[in-house]
Amino acid sequence: MARPRAANPGESVARRAAELAGELKAVDVMVLDLRGVTDMTDFFVIASGTSDTHVRAIADHVQAGLKTTGVSTKQTEGMAQGRWALLDYLDCVVHVFHPTARQYYQLERLWSDATPVQLGAAIGGTR
Repeated sequence: MARPRAANPGESVARRAAELAGELKAVDVMVLDLRGVTDMTDFFVIASGTSDTHVRAIADHVQAGLKTTGVSTKQTEGMAQGRWALLDYLDCVVHVFHPTARQYYQLERLWSDATPVQLGAAIGGTR
């Protein structure tokens, strides 16, 4: 029988980031547990906006919401363009995609060895 994985700060950040993305109606929100798959980070949050403006708004909302809890990004990329925003929190990396960019990069398939984290049904419905 597999042992349950212990929670870590990255998981808390990932879950909160997913909630924040859901607040702005991000679609197809998912969290991947990358522990044991890569040393790069522990968790990915992947979400989609419906337009460049929506992608930027979601990324801004996640960043601002986490900052109110004392969690700041170590690096951000793509915020101005809105095709793919990346928020790096070290133990958690948040990816917010325009739908065409998400389809092109297919991070879910690339990291298919990762374990999906169960999220509440209210977080990020499907397209």
